[in-house]
Amino acid sequence: MNSLHFTAESSSNGVLERDFTVGDVPGVLWSPVSGAAGPAPLILMAHGGGNHRKHPAMSGRARLLVAGCGFHVAVIDAPGHGDRPRTAHDEAEVAALFAARAAGEPEGPIVVRYNDHLAQLAVPEYRALLDALQDLPEIGTGGLVGFWGINMGTAIGIPFVADEPRVSAAVFGQHWPDVLAEKAKQITIPIEFDLQWDDEHITREEGLALFDAFASQEKSLHVNSGRHKELPRFEADSAVRFFARHFARPTTQPA
Repeated sequence: MNSLHFTAESSSNGVLERDFTVGDVPGVLWSPVSGAAGPAPLILMAHGGGNHRKHPAMSGRARLLVAGCGFHVAVIDAPGHGDRPRTAHDEAEVAALFAARAAGEPEGPIVVRYNDHLAQLAVPEYRALLDALQDLPEIGTGGLVGFWGINMGTAIGIPFVADEPRVSAAVFGQHWPDVLAEKAKQITIPIEFDLQWDDEHITREEGLALFDAFASQEKSLHVNSGRHKELPRFEADSAVRFFARHFARPTTQPA
């Protein structure tokens, strides 16, 4: 079993940031500096395509969850992203995506295919990550676990959550239903789902089809006007409130 090794540590504004590796996979864990009494809930996050574990979207969301709710938050670099080397397959898929974009052709078929490949690699890594994090006394086994991933994070998160009973609430959004709908049908936990109404890549019908596929009795659809990369920042605040509500934690505004 892969163990977790911390490699660096820093803190600011009440948030402790620790770099780590699990096996050869790099990641980062954000936690409250004060160390609240007893284990606290854990939110696993997955970043979007072309980004990395410390992308501002990841660190910003993490600080909202840590400073606002006292949660722990962890994310790892996806295969072929961040500090992880690209394979020949990665290079070929990225080149195909850029070629389609330059030619004005649909990007969806390439993104769906490539993200499915990455998810097959990343899901076992997230399972190993969760095992390792639950060995930490400040997190512990049996504690509450959530998952938050948009775009490629959804492609990784849906198959992970579908097969991982330790996750009890999740935030997803902005992906095609093609290979994810069948896995979404296996998910029954509370879901919050983000959709951009004017997405130039994912049609409204495709976005709604993926939302509809979840078997959850409680699922909320958040639809905003705007294109693919224009998801409003206030949806991050909404996601924090979603996790706080399901994990019974009051929220406070970070300093």
